[in-house]
Amino acid sequence: MSVISVAVFDDHPVVLEGLLQMLAASGDFEVCGSGRTAAEALECAQALRPDVVVMDLMMPGDVCGTITRMARNRPGAQAIVFTASTRVDDAVRALDAGARGYLLKGTCGSDIAEAIRAVGRGETFVSPMIAGHVITAVQSAAQRRKEVDAARLNVREEQIVRLLLTGKTNKEIAARLQISEKTVKHYMSLLMQKLHVRNRLEAVLAAQKLHDQLRPAARPGPGYYQ
Repeated sequence: MSVISVAVFDDHPVVLEGLLQMLAASGDFEVCGSGRTAAEALECAQALRPDVVVMDLMMPGDVCGTITRMARNRPGAQAIVFTASTRVDDAVRALDAGARGYLLKGTCGSDIAEAIRAVGRGETFVSPMIAGHVITAVQSAAQRRKEVDAARLNVREEQIVRLLLTGKTNKEIAARLQISEKTVKHYMSLLMQKLHVRNRLEAVLAAQKLHDQLRPAARPGPGYYQ
């Protein structure tokens, strides 16, 4: 297996020195940089392009922003957060930013090395102590993003949802609501974004799930329909 280039950033000198010594002694890694701030980590990632950057979540600077910027580069350094925080929301925040690993301080050297190897292979590694909780939190967040939320629809969008359920075309919806077909297409595009769907069929299926959450139809007036 090829040697993995690693850079380490932590504002605690003892932690930083310990990590550097462990990596140097392993023989599997080439240490190409170190520092104590998020800004230094980003500069190193852009200039030296290490395979993996290990960084403290709480060190000075915008750590999550740095992780996101590194993740956007292709090819870019993969980030491992090395932190004392066992908070699940901190882990989710780091992973959402683009980190590929979340390691708790106190992890033994062999596990740190294995995490770096795993991330270097393109895998994700989370400390076993919190891995189950993090997976549950990530899955719950993903499910919430997929769920249809009727409260996010305005009155016009609700009208269009109801007409979708009757099988009306864009032209028929435009005639019923007394608006242009172009306007209907605009609303349909917004609806598909809000409903997290890719096409009209998926929009109809989502609208069916949404139907019971809709507010009562408005009283008769311009654009009203039965």
